[in-house]
Amino acid sequence: MQFVVTAFDYTDANALERRMSQREAHLSGVHTLIAAGHFLSGGALLDEAGKMIGSSLHLEFPDRAALDTQLAQDPYMSGKVWEKVEVRPVKLVPIPR
Repeated sequence: MQFVVTAFDYTDANALERRMSQREAHLSGVHTLIAAGHFLSGGALLDEAGKMIGSSLHLEFPDRAALDTQLAQDPYMSGKVWEKVEVRPVKLVPIPR
């Protein structure tokens, strides 16, 4: 199953600092997801000024439970970067590989 994950960061004064402190660990996890074939696309959500305010991910997992397990392990969750996470099933346009 394919999913779109939209995660919005906390908005307190230290939110961006927490994001940046967890960024390398988060990206390391993304590279692991890429190697396993789970990560399809994604990146930071930006505000009008170009400041990172969240994330958007397209992921593929056998089911929602497997996705939820993976999200719970993300440093952006444990590091209090993402405040609100929305997950929806999606059917992406196939990209020839």
